[in-house]
Amino acid sequence: MPLHFTEEELAGRRERVAAELQSRGLAALLIFRQESMYYLTGYDTTGYSQFQCLYLGADGRMVLLTRSADLRQARLTSVIEDIRIWVDGAHSNPGQDLWRILEEQGCRGQRVGVEMEAWCLTGARWEYVKAAIDGRCEYEDCSELVSGYRIIKSDAEVACVRRAAELADDALATAQQLARPGVPEQEVLAGMHTAVFRGGGDYAASRFILGSGENALMVRNFTGYRTLEANDQLQLEFGGAYRHYHSCLMRTILTGQPDPRQVAMHAACRDALQACKEAARPGSTFGDIFAAHADSLDRSGFGEHRLNACGYSLGALYPPTWMDWPMIYQDNPTVVRPNMVIFMHMILLDWDNRLAMAVGDTTLVTPQGCETLTRMGTDLVVN
Repeated sequence: MPLHFTEEELAGRRERVAAELQSRGLAALLIFRQESMYYLTGYDTTGYSQFQCLYLGADGRMVLLTRSADLRQARLTSVIEDIRIWVDGAHSNPGQDLWRILEEQGCRGQRVGVEMEAWCLTGARWEYVKAAIDGRCEYEDCSELVSGYRIIKSDAEVACVRRAAELADDALATAQQLARPGVPEQEVLAGMHTAVFRGGGDYAASRFILGSGENALMVRNFTGYRTLEANDQLQLEFGGAYRHYHSCLMRTILTGQPDPRQVAMHAACRDALQACKEAARPGSTFGDIFAAHADSLDRSGFGEHRLNACGYSLGALYPPTWMDWPMIYQDNPTVVRPNMVIFMHMILLDWDNRLAMAVGDTTLVTPQGCETLTRMGTDLVVN
């Protein structure tokens, strides 16, 4: 069985969630997030593009409802013993299959929690789940329940994050070597992915973001590539992934003769990143980290070019994104705690001058403050 954590650690995670269900007066939790299933049981699949649900009772009982294509996947990668199959067909309604499990487990007339914020639980799929359980049991949105435990990493999880950070460093070192005038963007991108996979890493949950020239101002993945020019800017946001745990970096690499304004933008981003790291201490809030970002960039004179969020938590994530809850934005009251993994990115986008600059690091919150998980430093690289 290819479990990446001990059965004892997985059992401890489920016991904590079951205890919280009991404290909230909930009979069970209907788990739809693949990340939650992986965290609690080891179940590792891409099958969450289709309907599936893990029932976790307040008594610790588990039942997985999935498709036949994932039956063996669940048996081989998880500790789940009770696996039920809903059958694909023109008139399939897995909501009814799920209700039969709930009734079997004594949930009629009880209150259950539901992970409503999940990629596989589309609006249409929720409608047939809702139709199946309405009037038979009560429910409430518990999307944050498992996530609240996932954001605090165990020692075994931290070890995975550290390995992911090493892979991200390898990818950045490759990009810094390749990003030169006359080199196609795809060559840089291919080199970065190769570094991660050759190092024993996984597919990242997000597509790497790469754009040069004017495209450097698009901080999203998009199709269409160009070749680096003599005086260019290459925007990179990427991550190493190991056992689905992520560590991300963001850098802007320049070629040729840098614009003095862009050099100043880099200095402003680096100062703001340091201010955020100093703010990320146990007892502070994610809103405090954002305030440090905003205050620093505003004082630098580049405040009009910053964004309205500057990072988020990281962990074991699946596509389409490695962005985890919570995000760093204004007045976010979520308290910073030891063993949180937080990606902080300082981004300046000067549209009038077509200049972009970004510096971002992944950090591990410690009892004293936070540790930066990269060996690469934040100096401006000009090739």
